[in-house]
Amino acid sequence: MLVRSARARSASFSRRTMLLFPFALAVTGCGTAATAPVTDTGDVPLIRPQVLAELPHDATAFTQGLELRDGVLYEGTGQVGRSRIRALDPTTGALRAESPLPPSYFGEGLTVSAAGDAIWQLTWTDGVALEWDRASLSLRREVPVDGEGWGLCLLGDGRITRSDGTDRLRFHEPRDLRETGSVPVTLNGTPVPELNELECVGDRVWANVWRTDRIVRIDPATGVVDLVVDATGLLDDERRRDADVLNGIAHVAGDEYLLTGKLWPAMFRVRLPVPGT
Repeated sequence: MLVRSARARSASFSRRTMLLFPFALAVTGCGTAATAPVTDTGDVPLIRPQVLAELPHDATAFTQGLELRDGVLYEGTGQVGRSRIRALDPTTGALRAESPLPPSYFGEGLTVSAAGDAIWQLTWTDGVALEWDRASLSLRREVPVDGEGWGLCLLGDGRITRSDGTDRLRFHEPRDLRETGSVPVTLNGTPVPELNELECVGDRVWANVWRTDRIVRIDPATGVVDLVVDATGLLDDERRRDADVLNGIAHVAGDEYLLTGKLWPAMFRVRLPVPGT
C-alpha cells in the first residue's frame, strides 16, 4: 500500500483547486497554505471567527481530527510512525492519555461512535479505519474502508460521514463503517474539492477545506454549502511560519467552537455567528 509522507501531501498542490477557487494562492515552500481573504461567496453568507480565547496546543501535533465530548478533547494526529489518538484537557491542552497507531499507518480524522463507548479513526491511504475503546484508548479492531480517509463525524441521524479529499461526503453505517451513499458538495453550483476535517453539528457538517483558511458548512441532504467561514489570520504570521494548514474544528456549545491546525502552537475558542440566528 502506497503511503506518502506528510510533506508530500502538503506539497502536491491541486491545479483543480486553483481553477475552482481563484482566491487561493500557491502553497509556500515549507508546505503551509498562503491564502488571500475570501471576499466573494455569491449569495452564501461569509463570516469570520470571533476569538474568545487562545488556548495551548501541542506544536508537534499534526492535527487530523478534533472532537470535544463530555469535557474531553479527542485529537487524532498524522504522519507515518508518529500517528496518535490522544485525550486532552480542552482548557489547558494537557495530555491525559494517548495511544500510537500501528507504525505504518498515517492517522486521519476521528469521531466518537453512536453508542458513545468507542472512537472511530480513519487512516489516509491504508484502506482501514480503527475502532478504539473510548475509556482506555485501546484498539478494538480494524475495518476496511474503500478510498482515502480524511475527515469523519457523526450525524444526528446516527450515520457517520467521511471526507476523502474529493468534493464528496460519504455516508457510513455506524457499526462497521459500511458505505451507504454519498453526495457531491457544491458552493453556488461549483464543486468544493479537498474537503478535510469534519465536525457534525445538528443537521449540518462543517468541513475544513485543505490548504486554505476556509471552513464551509454543508447541508448533507443536498451537499449545498450554505455558510463560509474565513479564518484568515487566526494564527499570526510569525507563528504560522513553522506551522502547517488550518485543520481541526470541535463544537463546544451553541455557536462556540475550538479551531486549530497542523503543528499549530495555539488553539482558539471562537464564536461562529450564523446570520439570522
